[in-house]
Amino acid sequence: MNSVITRRKTRPIFVGNVQIGGDAPIVVQSMTDTKTHNIEETLNQINRLANAGCEIIRVAAPTEKDALALKEIVKNSPIPVIADIHFSPRIAFIALESGIHGIRLNPGNINDEGKIREILQECKRKNIAVRLGINSGSLEERLLEKYGFPSGEALAESALNWSEFFEKVGFTNFKVSIKGSDVLQNIQANKIFAEKTDIPLHIGITEAGPAGRGSVKSAVGLGILLYMGIGDTIRVSLTADPEEEVEVAYQILQSLGLRRKGVEIISCPTCGRIEVNLPEVVKKVEDKLKNVKQPLKVAIMGCVVNAIGEAREADIGLACGNKSAILFRNGQPIKRVSEEEMVDELLKEIEKM
Repeated sequence: MNSVITRRKTRPIFVGNVQIGGDAPIVVQSMTDTKTHNIEETLNQINRLANAGCEIIRVAAPTEKDALALKEIVKNSPIPVIADIHFSPRIAFIALESGIHGIRLNPGNINDEGKIREILQECKRKNIAVRLGINSGSLEERLLEKYGFPSGEALAESALNWSEFFEKVGFTNFKVSIKGSDVLQNIQANKIFAEKTDIPLHIGITEAGPAGRGSVKSAVGLGILLYMGIGDTIRVSLTADPEEEVEVAYQILQSLGLRRKGVEIISCPTCGRIEVNLPEVVKKVEDKLKNVKQPLKVAIMGCVVNAIGEAREADIGLACGNKSAILFRNGQPIKRVSEEEMVDELLKEIEKM
């Protein structure tokens, strides 16, 4: 029997028409890297990200010019828009007039409780969701003095304290993100918080780094949390094109059986038994199928040791041998094909599917 992850039970909230928490699938987010006041460029990137599978987008609003651009962006965005606000309550109020679906607040740099209360009251009036963001880089001085550094316990305590404040002022339409660049610190903080509340959690390893290293770091940190059932929406934070963040996020979710989107390729590591140019075959197939949105498991196996068994487990696959391969579909062999024609024959069969 396949093992199934039991997800933590959380209360649902809505960012626009996208549900987060409750029984909703884990939602994939990203953030634009454009200057938000460049409306055309920002919308172009949002559309590319939506096509890649992004379900909620966050845009930076560091200036009044950016906040004023939000109205046009929200009107034309295919997915819900969250305004990312730091330091300035004034800019937060401008953003709230734009029709945004959500706002990200960091009490570490907007620490005036009166202003935060006013922002929450306006969000409640307009039915705007809030992401309460707790970051290791902007932890309250009181907690830094108590713990000595931004430990997992310190981050969790900050998140619990501010969540209690939000609820005391009558605001419950929020999710929490607790992020640091240290994987173990991140896991500890989210675990502590998750055990004490039913508030939905946005998870991610912040400042994870460039695409290669950052993907590994994110996969480890997010994978452990997701396996524990923690996480209602995720962002993979990479120093790379945001579309890569979306791709990696789905790969992580797919590897745990939590979402299925696009093509999953199962292929052998290289070894001395392989008798076809397996890396070249896999690369060709991957390139040809990168725009396929439907969930599809493709096996490309390099020798007879695992070939037939693994190919049968996939929707379609190649079981390669001596300069040729058996083409399988749904566990059944279709025909033998030569090394030269195996990629084309596989793609033809996928087209039929």
